[in-house]
Amino acid sequence: MGIDAKTLTSNPCAGGPVRDGLSSALCALISLREAESKLLLGTYDRNPLLFVRGEGMYLIAEDGTRYLDLLSGIGVNALGYAHPAIEHAIAEQSRKLIHVSNLYYHEGQAAVAARLTRITGLDRVFFANSGTEVNEAAIKLARAYAGLRRSEGVPLGTKILALENSFHGRTIGAVAATWKDKYREPFAPVMPGVEFVRFNDVADLRAKFSTDVCAVLVEVLQGEGGIQPISPEFFETARDLTRSTGALLIADEIQSGMGRTGRWCAYQHYGILPDVVTLAKPLAGGIPLGALVCTEEAARAIHAGMHGTTFGGGPLACAVAVAVIDTIERDHLPDHATSIGTYFRGKLDQLAKNHSSIVDVRGLGLMLAVELDSADLAKHVLAEMMRRCILINRTSETVLRFLPPYILEREHVDAAVDALSEILSESAFAAATPTAGGTHSGR
Repeated sequence: MGIDAKTLTSNPCAGGPVRDGLSSALCALISLREAESKLLLGTYDRNPLLFVRGEGMYLIAEDGTRYLDLLSGIGVNALGYAHPAIEHAIAEQSRKLIHVSNLYYHEGQAAVAARLTRITGLDRVFFANSGTEVNEAAIKLARAYAGLRRSEGVPLGTKILALENSFHGRTIGAVAATWKDKYREPFAPVMPGVEFVRFNDVADLRAKFSTDVCAVLVEVLQGEGGIQPISPEFFETARDLTRSTGALLIADEIQSGMGRTGRWCAYQHYGILPDVVTLAKPLAGGIPLGALVCTEEAARAIHAGMHGTTFGGGPLACAVAVAVIDTIERDHLPDHATSIGTYFRGKLDQLAKNHSSIVDVRGLGLMLAVELDSADLAKHVLAEMMRRCILINRTSETVLRFLPPYILEREHVDAAVDALSEILSESAFAAATPTAGGTHSGR
């Protein structure tokens, strides 16, 4: 259920019954928006949609309208909505134990860690609540490991190399390693000691790398940066350089991990094993959970009391994570992400041949993007897709991002691509049609 900006400027439902033809669902949205505007920090510019439940591939609005969700809560709802494995895990665990301090044992953490170490090829796990928290932990681990190695006579500094167009989170360390000024500048000075390398520029990486560097932090497939894959040469060079000095190679797989690209982690497409991997988003099916996974060698730097969390790796989140991982594995969802992702990519490639406004199509598995030639066109397409009850989002101004649940089928792909084609055709026609004033409408 969407409403226009004019309707949102006031609340015609306040203080009385539904009137002027407005539905009760519309009044509920207007009232909720008014309440949030008074009570919440203004951190979000929400779309005018009020969702009350979900089912499979669909989010369902207050008025019953079903929206095909090709964003999955920004890559979180890998199994879609109301999946029985998640519902069962929540119900069962909530009857037993929801929270216990990390001062004590519970069964969940070792069960999830055993699965994560197996699927990543790494050795030890730290749990937190979100992607930014485990990226923060990875930065702390890199600094601590460098300190340990210095105490052992190895010259390692404290500098972190991150990539242009990166996004690693909003806490003070993670945001320092995030490229766009709009995320960093309001909170200056952010954590010092981060230098940015031009994306996929091997010469720039070599020039900026030295024994002053304790870690190279990369997204193997940049998400917020526009679904940009790291090149094999750049990734291999980063691995070779870090190995030569003992610095850590950190792979941020918050968005690309847990099977989305057709492998458990995107780095597995390259045959390169990082020292540290960070995971979150789909890990516990919408229950907050993040994980840092690292080598035994890197783990030497951490001892009791150096780092911690109140809620990270709690019994409820871990029970759901076990259910999510086991379902992804049992239902062969990484293989499905490859096959349906190939079909989706093929349909988008064909769309690009028919519409000159498409600059590029890229991505892996079910992490895909269509780059358009105009930010205004991308905004228009986003709004028109929403009007057609299909949810995607826009990143890097001109990029349409697709992060659907892993249960996506061809019928959903066909519906989305047909809608995109229709919108782009209408936009091209409007751009070529003279307006009454003698100018051209369009993007």
